Amino acid sequence: MPQTAALDLDDTVPSIAPAEPAAKPQLAPTLPRALLDLAPGEARDSLLRIHTLLVAELPKGNLAIYEAGGGSTSFLPLNVLDRARITVVDIDEDQIRNNDYAQEPILGDIQTHRFAPDSFDLVICYNVIEHLPDVEAALTNFCEALKRGGLILIGAPNPRSLSGVVTQYSPHWFHVWFYRYVRGIKEAGKPGQAPFPTFFHSLVTPSRLEAFARAHGLEVIYRREVESPRFPEMRARKPLLAALVDALAATLNMVLPGKTDVRRGDYHIVLRKR
Repeated sequence: MPQTAALDLDDTVPSIAPAEPAAKPQLAPTLPRALLDLAPGEARDSLLRIHTLLVAELPKGNLAIYEAGGGSTSFLPLNVLDRARITVVDIDEDQIRNNDYAQEPILGDIQTHRFAPDSFDLVICYNVIEHLPDVEAALTNFCEALKRGGLILIGAPNPRSLSGVVTQYSPHWFHVWFYRYVRGIKEAGKPGQAPFPTFFHSLVTPSRLEAFARAHGLEVIYRREVESPRFPEMRARKPLLAALVDALAATLNMVLPGKTDVRRGDYHIVLRKR
């Protein structure tokens, strides 16, 4: 918003300061590139809320953070990353090689890699559990490695959404095609690049994930189902295709029972260890 004119209240001639446009909000100092690149929409808004939650809930001093399957990208706020020792475990050698923020990058499998109890203040597993054949093993390892009062942040696609069903029952080559020609990611499917094979273990379903968490001494402190970022991406890049998919989603929402919204293809859950 432009500054208002500043008047000299002397009895002399008033002077008017030239109007200057207000500086645009600068998000970059606190937000990671992965979030800045995310299409505006519900998923981005939810992650911003989670950032506020993490800052409020995590200890104020130095932190120990485990990014499970984090590879080369983090969605955590920079003001948390800057005071943390980051350990990343990823099974993809290219992702580990490209990581430039973790103090301890480990080439390994989060389903089998174990840490000493009470090692971490925060475990983040973002867009990973849908790719695991044994989600239970990975979650159990997270619980053991987490300090009391520590947090687990999980982001994943909902298998019961429209995008989840399409992902689950379509071949991998279709996922690569979608990433390249709809999302415009030319390197998609090449070594170290998404999309990766998807398994959709039963624990990826939000209700089952929550039940598992409660049975293992975790409480849910945040949960939100959000429209998949693929929808706003399609509306910007492929409006005709997006209109057709939106129409299909609206039709399914009308015929399915309850207050189902099949566009809400992703979810975020934050758990706290009691």
